[in-house]
Amino acid sequence: MGELVTPYKVSLILLSCLLLIGIGAGGAWQVQDWRMGKKLAEQTSLHKDDLAAISNAAAAQAQAEQDKRFSLERRLKTIDEAHFEEFSDAQENILRLRDRLATSDLRLSILLAEDSASGCDVPSTPGAVGVVHAARRAQLDPAHAQRIIGITDAGDQGLIALRACQAYAKEVSTPK
Repeated sequence: MGELVTPYKVSLILLSCLLLIGIGAGGAWQVQDWRMGKKLAEQTSLHKDDLAAISNAAAAQAQAEQDKRFSLERRLKTIDEAHFEEFSDAQENILRLRDRLATSDLRLSILLAEDSASGCDVPSTPGAVGVVHAARRAQLDPAHAQRIIGITDAGDQGLIALRACQAYAKEVSTPK
């Protein structure tokens, strides 16, 4: 019987050693798990802090860009209103001028070529012209005067639109 006990003792010792090794390995595994868990928690915390800093910087930059855009929109609106007012004033002046031409309250005239033979600015025909002796002028037909006013009106509108476009381009292209 003493001989039979020996293999049991060896197996029991081996089993005990394996159990102790297993407990040690399990304990070491648990300690490593705690350490890694702590490191991961620290990294997660740092990552959250970094993300919060990045988000705050992005929000501040977006707010700054939005403020720039609103400022530009306000300046452009002011410029647009000024050009619209200038355009409206020009249209009113043209309408008044057309009304005055239509009612014969105003007559357009052109300078005539100077008579080179006389070399004098004194009118050749007597009349109630006035005391001032200036270059000779010829009055235009009202229909021709209306066409000339229409052409100058279109030119004025084009110049106002060009100034508005130039002001817009300048405002948009210059950083403030």
